Amino acid sequence: MTTALYVHDDCDAHRTPPGHPEQVARLQRIRARLDAPEFADLQRHECPLASDEQIQLCHPQSYIDQIISAEPASGTVALDEDTHMSFGSVQAARRAVGGAIAAVDRVMMGKARNAFVAARPPGHHAETARQMGFCLFGNVAIAARHAMEHHGLSRVAVVDFDVHHGNGTQDLLWQERRALFFSSHQMPLWPGTGAPEEKGAFDQIHNLPLPPGSSGSEMRALYSAQVFPLIDAFAPELILISAGFDAHADDPLANLNWHEEDFIWLTKALCDLANRHCNGRVVSLLEGGYDLDALAQSAAAHVTALMSS
Repeated sequence: MTTALYVHDDCDAHRTPPGHPEQVARLQRIRARLDAPEFADLQRHECPLASDEQIQLCHPQSYIDQIISAEPASGTVALDEDTHMSFGSVQAARRAVGGAIAAVDRVMMGKARNAFVAARPPGHHAETARQMGFCLFGNVAIAARHAMEHHGLSRVAVVDFDVHHGNGTQDLLWQERRALFFSSHQMPLWPGTGAPEEKGAFDQIHNLPLPPGSSGSEMRALYSAQVFPLIDAFAPELILISAGFDAHADDPLANLNWHEEDFIWLTKALCDLANRHCNGRVVSLLEGGYDLDALAQSAAAHVTALMSS
């Protein structure tokens, strides 16, 4: 078995205004980097379209209808100060959710050891009935609920190492006792949530703030002390990753100082936990990362670590 890669050209149809950091070029650079010879062994798949029923695992139909009706016939429209849509955004968002679900299915059926879903728009800021922070649907939370409802899992760990707090995933999994959620993030930083006191309905949410300017060494110490022991005790049947690469030192939207080797270290550590508890089953979803060079190199480092797990 090897690593599966899920992509789809429809994700390029989700357009944002000129100068917006969450741009089409993000995926184009990642795909170009993953076309290098060292990634020839990736299982390559197209993201299917998610149905309304699948999205309803986390969002009410009224919200889905709201997003569908907001899509413009041309140009772009601002849903809030950060989140925009164009013609094709709904299709792209369905591909992002569908890719996450298909990746879970493939890994759970033993057709791949792990998977990376390189799709957009990202998802970890989308709340139950609110788009936010470039995100329309809660991709990773939907994937977690699909694993529970479709595959009967009772222990799913979700690890979010994006530099911004995964407020949407936290909201969508707040009442979910079958999920153990971790978010490491810079604090203070937008969206302003993610304090350690935010614990979820069953003390299953763990927020891990990191101060501006901190490096990969602080991250490694934090994860070693507070994340890995809890995952070990939880013994997950699947690990999901919200893989944001905006904690990189070169990212323009934040102030952490991680480098490619830090993403490799963290990915390998999570894969080691998966190897110990759930036959290596890991599904990783792209979230942030806005310096194009740093994003492409960090995503490639992450996928290399998945392939070698």
